[in-house]
This record gives sequence, C-alpha cells and structure tokens, in this order.
Amino acid sequence: MRTLTYLFVGVLFGITMYKSEAASWFRIYEMFQFDSFHMYGIIGSSVLFGSIIFQIIKRFNFKSFFDKKEIVIPQKELRWKGYLFGGIIFGLGWALTGACPGPIFTMIGAGYMPMLLVVIASVLGTLFYGLVKDKLPH
Repeated sequence: MRTLTYLFVGVLFGITMYKSEAASWFRIYEMFQFDSFHMYGIIGSSVLFGSIIFQIIKRFNFKSFFDKKEIVIPQKELRWKGYLFGGIIFGLGWALTGACPGPIFTMIGAGYMPMLLVVIASVLGTLFYGLVKDKLPH
C-alpha cells in the first residue's frame, strides 16, 4: 500500500510539474535570464505553502499517515557558508542541465531522453559525495 501511495503522489507531482511548465527547459532558461516571473511564482508559492504546512505540523503534532508516530521536524543549525556553497553548486547544475532533481524524472516521462544522462550524473555525484563526505567540513 505504501509503495502505491508513493507512486500515486509521484505521478501526480510529475503531471503537475509538466502542466505548470515547471519542467520546461525554456521556462527554466527564462528564469535564469530574468525574463519571466513564471518560475519565481511557482518556487515562491511552494516556499510559502511549505513554510505554512511545516508550522502547522509542528504546532499541532500531526501523526504520520503510515505508522501513526508523531512527525518530528528537528531544529537545524544555520551554516550559511555550507548553504551558500551548496546553493551555488546546485544552481550551476540546474543552469547547465535545465532541471533541478524533481523535473528530471518528469522530463524523462515526457520523452526527453537526454535527461537520462543527467540522472546518471546525479547518481554518480551522489556516490562521489558519499565517498568524500567524511573529508568535507560539515
């Protein structure tokens, strides 16, 4: 049941990404050229609603859908240098590929097969990080 739920939510997310044009390389290019508000509106509304939902979960002690345990959102230490460096790497990858991790799979589903190379590179990058993470400052 859990797998079907995740599959359904993933398919719904992919359809939403595709229909809203958030997975469009041209929309992403427009965003990085500051030619259109479209992507900024999508990202901004996601941040706004995500923040509101997190606050609701924290204040009302919501339980997990599957195991009925309380959802715990830990406090994170603010490390602006790490966030800045990670954001730069993430942004460069986004600008070079035309997709952040969510739309990559949506683009593959829509038939943009060159995105398979992006998935392979993402997996290799994650593997590389796993190998060197103990040597990095955290």
